[in-house]
Amino acid sequence: MNKQILKLAIPNILSNLSVPLLGMVDTALMGHLDSAKYLGAIAIGSIVFNFIYWGFGFLRMGTTGLTAQAFGKNDPQEIISILGRGMLVALGGSLIIIMLHRLIGRISFYPIQLGEFSFQLIQGEASLRELANTYFILRIWAAPATLSLYAIQGWFLGMQNVRYPMWLTIIINAANIIFSFLLVYRWGMTSDGVALGTVCAQYLGLVFGIFFFLRSYKSSLSHLSWDHLKNLEAIKHFFQVNSDIFIRTICLVLAFSTFTSASAAYTATILAANQVLLQYFHLMGYAVDGFAHAAESLVGRFTGAGELLKLRNAIKLLFIWGVGLGLSFVFAYMLIGEPLLTIFTDQKEIIEVAKIYLPWMFAIPIAGSIAFMWDGVYIGATASKAMRNTMLLSTFLIFLPALYIGKAWLHNHGIWLAMTLFMVARAVSMSMVAERWIFTPLEKLNDKNIA
Repeated sequence: MNKQILKLAIPNILSNLSVPLLGMVDTALMGHLDSAKYLGAIAIGSIVFNFIYWGFGFLRMGTTGLTAQAFGKNDPQEIISILGRGMLVALGGSLIIIMLHRLIGRISFYPIQLGEFSFQLIQGEASLRELANTYFILRIWAAPATLSLYAIQGWFLGMQNVRYPMWLTIIINAANIIFSFLLVYRWGMTSDGVALGTVCAQYLGLVFGIFFFLRSYKSSLSHLSWDHLKNLEAIKHFFQVNSDIFIRTICLVLAFSTFTSASAAYTATILAANQVLLQYFHLMGYAVDGFAHAAESLVGRFTGAGELLKLRNAIKLLFIWGVGLGLSFVFAYMLIGEPLLTIFTDQKEIIEVAKIYLPWMFAIPIAGSIAFMWDGVYIGATASKAMRNTMLLSTFLIFLPALYIGKAWLHNHGIWLAMTLFMVARAVSMSMVAERWIFTPLEKLNDKNIA
């Protein structure tokens, strides 16, 4: 079982680490320009993309869990139909996003006037929001490629194929880094160069994704039929699972976006410092997600095949690996956390502010790694309703009240405290209901089959 876990996890870890690496490079590119506003523009511009792309994250996660279960049942017609449904949702969703993108930018970055009242969804200085809007308007054109890649990569993972998602992620992020570097340092662009680099890289990734599919799975197209694709029960299950994941993901995005918006309400320096420290958290999160993605594949496969003992053993070992990796990041940040800050920016004011809040990186990865591992387990088991409910509880009963109170009493420390409590709430709540939602349904199914 350990061999199976590592076979799936190691390529995932390698590819996942390239994702925060991209964020780190973007942060470093902007952090070494002559103003903190460029780094801040990416931070608040990314809030909108977090809502859009993380909101569509169900295309990756839901496709993985459903495909893995169909793989465990050895159902080739359903396997290819899941990819077909995912691609239709990806293309339809991206078309709507592009049609509405100027309205989305207007609502997100500029004051909204309602009679005598005026309010802003995203806080920050006017020049900062103008830069963020330009970043958004350029980057949004990557939507068709980005959402299609979600479905394709999720399908590959469900097929127990981690090599193709690994190569796709590495290709996309390496290309993104190269394009952004050239556009910023060669052609003198700023945050708009980072946005344009992302667009080019995403379409390059889509070309490779289609190439990989045709290379290894072209024969599966013979099982694709319109009648099975539009099967109402399968579509209902597809959207039930994905709607729960969508709600769960929107809550997650709300938490991180509220965190960033609350940071922007202080100063550009605090916003930039918090953005730098978030790279530490994302680096840990994406590394641990390597084991979480392995959990999606294995838990889905064993759930689909009805193998309860293998399921329990896999989850136990997955947690040992995943949480152990999270703890290793805690020790690493204790040792080299401060020197790492100079990689992201050479502005002394940002570095000094970031040092004040660096100790939060010693606490948050522990709870975060447990929560991320449970995410993988619940996605693989398609226990989406439990994921949704625990996330709603953690967001609205823990995070938002803690943020509101924390800001008033502890200022920026209060924001970090709220984020830490959010991760603790997620870890605890999912642990408490795991037996009921992960194992009991499979036990009942086995008892029924035996009877």
